[in-house]
Amino acid sequence: MQNRFYNSLFFIFIALIIASCANRGTPNGGEKDVFPPEIVKSEPENYTTNFNSKEIKIYFNEYIKTKQLTKQLVISPPMKTQPNITPLGSASKYITIKIFDTLQPNTTYAFNFGNSIVDNNEENPFKYYRYVFSTGSFIDSLYIKGSIKDALLFEVDDFVSVGLYQVDSIYSDSLLYKTQPNYITNTLDSTTNFKIENIKPGKYMLRALKDKNSDNRFQQKNEKVAFYETPITLPQDTSKTYELKLFAETINYRAAKPMLVAGQKIIFGYEGNYNDTKIEMLSKVPNNFRGRYYKAEKSDSLFYYYHPNIKADSLIFKITNRKVIDTFTVRIKDKERDSLIIKSNPKGAIGIEKDFYVSANIPFISINEAKITIRDKDSAFVNFKTEYDSLKNSYALKFTKTQDNEYRIQVLPNAIIDLFNNTNDTLNYKVRTNTQYKYFNIRIVLENEKYPVIVQLTDSDYNVVAEQYIDKQQAVDFSYLDPSNFYLRVIYDTNANKKYDTGNYLKGIQPERVSYYPDVIEGTAGFDKVITFKLLD
Repeated sequence: MQNRFYNSLFFIFIALIIASCANRGTPNGGEKDVFPPEIVKSEPENYTTNFNSKEIKIYFNEYIKTKQLTKQLVISPPMKTQPNITPLGSASKYITIKIFDTLQPNTTYAFNFGNSIVDNNEENPFKYYRYVFSTGSFIDSLYIKGSIKDALLFEVDDFVSVGLYQVDSIYSDSLLYKTQPNYITNTLDSTTNFKIENIKPGKYMLRALKDKNSDNRFQQKNEKVAFYETPITLPQDTSKTYELKLFAETINYRAAKPMLVAGQKIIFGYEGNYNDTKIEMLSKVPNNFRGRYYKAEKSDSLFYYYHPNIKADSLIFKITNRKVIDTFTVRIKDKERDSLIIKSNPKGAIGIEKDFYVSANIPFISINEAKITIRDKDSAFVNFKTEYDSLKNSYALKFTKTQDNEYRIQVLPNAIIDLFNNTNDTLNYKVRTNTQYKYFNIRIVLENEKYPVIVQLTDSDYNVVAEQYIDKQQAVDFSYLDPSNFYLRVIYDTNANKKYDTGNYLKGIQPERVSYYPDVIEGTAGFDKVITFKLLD
């Protein structure tokens, strides 16, 4: 009986040891691998000359895989037919590059893998590996280097492509839209600096793209561009450092075919700047005909309403935008008309220096201020005036506000009349201002400035929160701001048109210069701040 007891204890003890060992080894299985993979050999060897192979193999000391290869890999000069590179995601001890393109004679090629090669277990990257070969008898060794900045924003896009285009008898600036560069590199995701290597002597134009579809060609509609104005001659200009400012062009205006979307309502789509657009009816209409349009809030469209209804199969319109003129025919049929919907903005809290807006889905014809009243929290009447914005189809109610106050706005029936002679019922709105302890105020003192300038505060998404146009030396005050974090930027308004002007690549126009205050400004409720911003020459 006693032996059986000791035997049981022995087996329990052994089981506990085994369980303890198992638990102790499970979490990590040994020390964590922190070392990147290493290359054992390459076939052909890296920096081979007189290269004539169609396949390259790069062997490693452990299992590796590729990660984000399509983003990270840059081949310079670019190949018309992309090579096949394996593995893609799966593990292997070697990388295979199969070349299908006809290689140029006496040319140095470079495969820049960025950070795409990682070991299979811990994904330690083999950073910035370059496989280089030459189809000639030597490796080209010239290079240029520089940095990328965004012309308007504080932060710079990642994966910016930077290319050199050889200046020869067939060069033109339009090649950026049509062909790939002669040499190319990429800023990847970790730096704003660039370096193009293994270039042969010659004259080049330097260009950069935020190339969203990875075709190495400029798409004006959704890509940014940067350019250096004058040719670069190598090897003479190798020692220079180049700065490129990336900007989005103003999209060229283009009208889309309009269509009827509701009774007496036509949508006119467009690309580019709509501010100079004019819509004119060419069809025969009665003397009391009226047409009005406004900008759709969430799309690049203009909503056009007309009255009275016209009994016709189609209507003809002329659309003019500066020098661009289009004529469209719109098929007409009976459809239900929109009902009048009136909205207000803001709701709840209102800024001391902000206006109250009333807008609608059908163009306004008139507003009767005598049927509108504004009272403060003491029921005292507040004087106001209205201002109509036809492109937004909104009325601004402008009145002086004080801190820690409440305002009741009443719009009586028939105060507002729309294009179809619809009118409003009684509308009641209530907004309030905060106490001084919930606002943030800032004074900005500029040094070394060159007037005129536009001083702006933006939020983290670069939406302008407040701005002032300054044409002489003075302090810039922004008051009654909602507490937040802000960027401070100064736009050098070179042409004095009181707005930021972007660049134009084909016209050789650089964007207007913008300077950012180096730190994010923390706006704290109840505090005032004074900032001195010394601008660079």
